[in-house]
Amino acid sequence: MNKNLLITFLTALLGAVSFSLLHIPVAFSLGALTAVMIGSRLSRIPFYWPAGFRDSGIIIVGYSIGLSFTQEAVLLILQKLPFILLVTVCMVLFSALSALLIAKLMGIDYPTVLIGSIPGGLSQMILLAEEVKGIDITVVTFMQVARLTMIIFIIPILVFGPWLNVSSGPGFEAAEPLWGDLFPGIILFVFVSFAGIILSKRLKLPTPYLLGPIMGTAVLVISGINGPELPPAVLDLSQLLIGAHIGLMMKPEKLANKFKTISLAALSGLLLITGSVLLSFMIMHFFHLSPATSFLSLAPGGMDQMAIIAHETGADLAIVTGYQLFRLFFIFFVVPPFLKWIFVKFKKLAPSS
Repeated sequence: MNKNLLITFLTALLGAVSFSLLHIPVAFSLGALTAVMIGSRLSRIPFYWPAGFRDSGIIIVGYSIGLSFTQEAVLLILQKLPFILLVTVCMVLFSALSALLIAKLMGIDYPTVLIGSIPGGLSQMILLAEEVKGIDITVVTFMQVARLTMIIFIIPILVFGPWLNVSSGPGFEAAEPLWGDLFPGIILFVFVSFAGIILSKRLKLPTPYLLGPIMGTAVLVISGINGPELPPAVLDLSQLLIGAHIGLMMKPEKLANKFKTISLAALSGLLLITGSVLLSFMIMHFFHLSPATSFLSLAPGGMDQMAIIAHETGADLAIVTGYQLFRLFFIFFVVPPFLKWIFVKFKKLAPSS
């Protein structure tokens, strides 16, 4: 094994085990992220984490999400679709308004702050930033990664804290899946998951390593074929694989103005979390969902991370994923043309302001 990779893995594992012993929520994700982020700054040996490791973690999460898409859950999501659209539009507009406020306060150009603030896929927002002239891609990348990191740390505190009165889901420990239960049933789901990844790539869908297993597994579950639940150790491994990747993405030393950009990212993240909390109270009231389900459905983080937290809290995984999935597609297909239109208008108005 590559020495750099081995050191990165051992650092991530040390962080994950330490956080687990301290009973910190989502320990394997947060612990790996923290340890790799700090270790890569202090070590003279460059840390290395292949993209395939992260993708493997995302595939595991995608399969777990797909298992939750029963016929009843899909019908429930379809019934709520108009409201999901309304909430998604509100979230995007809130992001645009908060970005305008931050741009004015910080004296940074609005397009850069806006692309850095939109709670979409990291790679998608960076690609969009590369297409628009005058965007500071380093600032956009740091804002997106910093917001995701903040959300991964803050949301477990909110969800597991006294505010929402949530404890770990009672069903998971009582009926812990066994390794022997995986076979032979898992073989069909592995095949279908990889077929879903290939299809997602050909259709150029966002996050194919997440959507492929979700779609493939969901099709089988809806058709009446039940897949085996994954043992906790596999879910822990997926957290570590994803967490180490995010930890390596944090590169504050590349920022030209560290204090301003870190303040900008922190303020943007806090505003988005505040907005999602306020909107979650609305869906709690209208649909009588649990606090954890409502909040995680609207949390402006990655769908894979929200699914991991939803699994640990016993939240309704299908509802959480339904909201997150819809927002992902909305931001992927609708937001980029809208942003480009805003930037054209912004440039036209800028000389006269």
